[in-house]
Amino acid sequence: MRLFGGIEGGGTKFVCAVADERLNILSETVLPTQSPEQTVEAIAAFFNGQQKQLGPVAAYGVGSFGPLRRDTAGQHFVGIGNTPKAGWKGFALPGALQARLGGPVILDTDVNCALRAELEMGSAQGMQHVVYVTVGTGIGGGICIDGRLINGSAHPEIGHMLVPKLSQDLDFKGVCPFHGDRCVEGLASGPALAARLGHPAQDCGPDDPIWQLQAHYLALMCHNLIQTFSPQRIVLGGGVMNQVGLLEKIQAALRDSLRGYCASERILSGIHELLTVPALNGRAGVLGALMLARDAFSRSTPSKSRALCE
Repeated sequence: MRLFGGIEGGGTKFVCAVADERLNILSETVLPTQSPEQTVEAIAAFFNGQQKQLGPVAAYGVGSFGPLRRDTAGQHFVGIGNTPKAGWKGFALPGALQARLGGPVILDTDVNCALRAELEMGSAQGMQHVVYVTVGTGIGGGICIDGRLINGSAHPEIGHMLVPKLSQDLDFKGVCPFHGDRCVEGLASGPALAARLGHPAQDCGPDDPIWQLQAHYLALMCHNLIQTFSPQRIVLGGGVMNQVGLLEKIQAALRDSLRGYCASERILSGIHELLTVPALNGRAGVLGALMLARDAFSRSTPSKSRALCE
């Protein structure tokens, strides 16, 4: 039985799992995000322990918070880019993990991994044009067009899309260290909600006015994604989206924002089918990381076909 390792790296926790070729998870743990060195040591201790019990791991996939950076010149650096998270900027995460684990380590964004999983196993099965957005500590997204995940010179940064502020929100300064109150992350991430309220947003009931404000900004983000990519589906994940009734508020605000115009009539007539939450209930990130490991191993074996999205 061939085994694969999956690592979902977030700002507050790392989820690590060992699975078989069918992605049946055999062992899993959740580790706090500490310094890069402490985090890598904890990850290595888990996987090295599991290999003694379950057998060797063929490859590891890592879906990490970003931004991620790949330099094709010089030392060919692969790792964490210009993140505001203390201590992590410029950390070569795959190299550090490979040195401790021994097997090949493949890195992608956490949202790209979640998108992979929703395409193969979740709410976007059978679709070719899908956007996945996570709304939590930060806001990030992955884009699949014509069945392939797309990137430019780097991966998309949907959370730093600029959106106009509502007049009743003018006093809020935003929380983005780069754009303040100008981008979606600065206005609608979990920390943005907490900064306005003075306490965690989950303490607010579904009828609190903060959710209508939140729905407005997320609808503007979806408006821009629709007009740019015409996706068949936008999957909205992350902890903030667990709020009861928020999805329906975003759907209504998006309909108002579009005002009857976009290139696809199907979008206009089916906003409730267009905007959904993930089907994998918080499992998409680690499952996508396992897929990344499996697909990378398959590409190194000529007799096996490549996955739909690479």
